[in-house]
Amino acid sequence: MTETTLSLKEAEQEVQGLREQINDHNYRYYVLDDPTIADASYDRLMQKLKSIEADFSELITPESPTQRVGAAPLKEFGQIRHELPMLSLDNAFNEDDLNDFDRRVRERLGIGSQVEYACEPKLDGIAVSLLYENGVLVRGATRGDGTTGEDITMNVRTIGSIPLQLVGNDWPARLEVRGEIFMPKEGFEKLNQRAKTRDEKVFVNPRNAAAGSLRQLDSKVTAKRPLDMYCYSAGIVEGGELPEKHADILERFKTWGLRINPEVRVVTGASACADYFSQMSEKRESLPYEIDGIVYKVNSLAQQEQLGFVARAPRWAIAHKFPAQEEMTVLKDVEFQVGRTGAITPVARLEPVFVGGVTVSNATLHNMDEVARLGLKIGDTVVIHRAGDVIPKVVRAIPDRRPDDARDIELPERCPVCDSEVEQDDEAAARCTGGLYCSAQRKEAIKHFASRKAMDIDGLGDKLVEQFVEKGLVSTVADLYKLTVDPIASLERMGKKSATNLVSALKVSQKTTLARFIYGLGIREVGEATAQSLVSHYRDLEAIKSATTEQLQEVDDVGPIVAAHIEKFFQQEHNLEVIDELLKVGVHWEDEAEPEEDVAQPLEGEVWVLTGTLHNMTRDEGKAALQKLGAKVTGSVSAKTTALLAGEKAGSKLTKAQSLGIRVVTEDEFVNLMQEWQQ
Repeated sequence: MTETTLSLKEAEQEVQGLREQINDHNYRYYVLDDPTIADASYDRLMQKLKSIEADFSELITPESPTQRVGAAPLKEFGQIRHELPMLSLDNAFNEDDLNDFDRRVRERLGIGSQVEYACEPKLDGIAVSLLYENGVLVRGATRGDGTTGEDITMNVRTIGSIPLQLVGNDWPARLEVRGEIFMPKEGFEKLNQRAKTRDEKVFVNPRNAAAGSLRQLDSKVTAKRPLDMYCYSAGIVEGGELPEKHADILERFKTWGLRINPEVRVVTGASACADYFSQMSEKRESLPYEIDGIVYKVNSLAQQEQLGFVARAPRWAIAHKFPAQEEMTVLKDVEFQVGRTGAITPVARLEPVFVGGVTVSNATLHNMDEVARLGLKIGDTVVIHRAGDVIPKVVRAIPDRRPDDARDIELPERCPVCDSEVEQDDEAAARCTGGLYCSAQRKEAIKHFASRKAMDIDGLGDKLVEQFVEKGLVSTVADLYKLTVDPIASLERMGKKSATNLVSALKVSQKTTLARFIYGLGIREVGEATAQSLVSHYRDLEAIKSATTEQLQEVDDVGPIVAAHIEKFFQQEHNLEVIDELLKVGVHWEDEAEPEEDVAQPLEGEVWVLTGTLHNMTRDEGKAALQKLGAKVTGSVSAKTTALLAGEKAGSKLTKAQSLGIRVVTEDEFVNLMQEWQQ
């Protein structure tokens, strides 16, 4: 009997049988790693199924093994909001970090015994979420920012190790599976080899290749890429239950046809975790895929729930990163970059070298003290280190390989951007004195000046500032107030209405406070609290401008270093010119009134810290209320702290205050106290 002579009922039975055979072979190949059929025989089964489905198209279903070939190209990826956020993990870089993690786990659980951990390699791939409904794959998404990812459903359907239909029937009605999509080393090498023969762009490393393959708008391209996936956790679970331990959940995944890493192990205690780390470090190079560390997870789900989360990471898991990889290359040159505060930073320009999965051609040298410590010269052979597998760094030179024409690295006397004088103070950093008009500092200086805690210019975002500078519309912060509607409206993504709104916002921001103005100038190490202290002490801009270093040290919290920065800032003629121009274009504030002698200041001499979310007032209003009552408000808890005003979701500051025995005041208590003090 051939396919063309089959009845619909016979074809339906034949299709069902073929799909069951193919799915079983996929399960044995991908999950059990125990194939029981030759590739040619598998291909014949698949071809037979395709032939019948071609004759009986009404029998084609989304979960059919033939439906992995890819669909019509997309115009763009849709967005998917994760019902349960996909959190990142905190990192451990050495055994001390691992022991600290284990100690914190045991302390939070309140147990003295050792904790059971599930350990597995940390794949260097792309985190994804798969959603199965009634056992059928209905959605695939990238991790994205943890809250929202991209819809890559059509692409994940092309990956052979991802089942379109789960095996068995005891899975939850709705199951979200999370894991890592990666490209095996062998597949990566073959992909690049094909690209070279076709004179196409090659991928830098398997992770980039996996990411590029997964983000193809044409899923037919993805289908040709050698991608694989290991599942490592569950997300949403509805209409069913999972085991009580993480490792058991993974084993259950395996029975449903989902692939898990064969290297997963359950161990007890931090010492056993460290042993597993050592074993995998030795095995790392022989693995068929790239890994960059080990993930440890508390195995008990009940204990995971008890430990909870902090910020964007769980307290019950940590990624133990492998030591950074090192390679040798040549230091070809050193250039100097200028930051927002004028810091002059030497940057190493290197002969490109492949280190830890990426090609490195630049590395920071931090400052001239670091250059001297390393004894570097241009032309040296140097060792490059990727700390935490992220930041490239020059760790040492190899003097034996130094060429005869090696050159000294010299700090420039003039700013490489604006030609202003470069000063070297007692700190390691050298700085440009160009202040508010050095173009390298201009964008960041304007962003800082416009920020919410400074001049609070509504609608003036970072990208708009960059356009202003790049188009030559703004050279100093004073130029902001000379802008008119038409030039703004002509910029990218701006129109007449937006431009009009921004000009109005600039007008509104002209009326400010002296403290905000001082903070907005961007003087080194002068934050909000220091700016307010200066204003409280002097109450007048002219008095602050003319104060000497010695006089400035009479202000609360202003020491000799900060005082020197303030005095030097106001000694620079170009800074004074910008300030004068700001006043000419209408920036103003009300004079600071002298405190009335009979105003009670019950918190005089006390140090307060605010943390958490306040509901009856903003944090700024709470801070202002405390300062009006005589308190000094700081940003961190220390032994000098008198009290902590703790709003909702107070975190580490509350914990530290409690550990130091510092008085904790709730928002309701603070409101009642204010009413009492004001009576």
